[in-house]
Amino acid sequence: MTERERFIKTLKCEKIGGRVPHFELVFFLTMEAFGKMHPQHRLYSQWNQMSYEEQKLQINDVAEVLINTAKKYDHSAIFVQHNLVGIDNTQWLLEAIREKSGDEYYLMMHGDPTWAIPDGDSMMDFAAEMLEEPEKLNEISKRRVEEHTRIAEELNKRGHLLDGFTLCSDYCFNVNPFFSPDQFAELIAPYLKEIIDIYHDMGYYVIKHTDGNIMPILDQMAACGPDAIHSLDPQGGVSIPEVRKIVGDKIALIGNVNCGLLQTGTDEECDADVTRSLNEGMAAGGGYIFSTSNCVYTGMPLRRYERMLELWREHGIYK
Repeated sequence: MTERERFIKTLKCEKIGGRVPHFELVFFLTMEAFGKMHPQHRLYSQWNQMSYEEQKLQINDVAEVLINTAKKYDHSAIFVQHNLVGIDNTQWLLEAIREKSGDEYYLMMHGDPTWAIPDGDSMMDFAAEMLEEPEKLNEISKRRVEEHTRIAEELNKRGHLLDGFTLCSDYCFNVNPFFSPDQFAELIAPYLKEIIDIYHDMGYYVIKHTDGNIMPILDQMAACGPDAIHSLDPQGGVSIPEVRKIVGDKIALIGNVNCGLLQTGTDEECDADVTRSLNEGMAAGGGYIFSTSNCVYTGMPLRRYERMLELWREHGIYK
């Protein structure tokens, strides 16, 4: 099987032999790994001034950075993250990735219209609106669902190069969700379910990402029907066995290696956490994708991530 096929079978919670699939939502350490700036760190303010040839070189370079990351670190999937503006450039990049890598990797993009935790400058105003004007927020959510639907439909017309969408609105702090269960039911869940159903109807798979303590709203997230939930953050008190009890065996689980320990823990603590995550994730015999509990972010020691992969290659094999 290709890595893409292994990833899709795992999203379907089908049992596979051999090594547990692995990917990272984002691998930001491309400068250290390849001497290349990560696509999300690049600015294209003069894009329209570039000649076609220069634009093509930029597209190809972004594609190669993403593919080389997947190749070097044995990722089964590529989250196509970039700062290129417009659906035409997104399509161009997707075509370049497929041309260079064929169908070896599962390709995904962000596509989440639901509300996330607001930034500090707008948090108080947003909290007031949740209490005083929820209907206003819901009207905005409806328009955002329509816009994301339009983008997915347009990409569909252009060849269905994507395999799925990853919904990256964060709902939770480490202690608890920003949205109470009742607020989540009113402001988030209807639109999360709607967009997941829309993507599924188009033939896409859907991964729902959020960090932090998801446990008070996990049942609602699962009821919306994603194919997988990422990132199962142990810093938020999230454990794979407890999540599995709530979501059942029809939703794949992704993540759970403690990012905080990878950055600041001892080597012994990191090794123990990696093997714990593997053992708990693999216990069901399938439906588990190995990754960190967030991403390989700027500032994480590359050697720690590479040590994590050594342990995965040694222990992450279904018997």
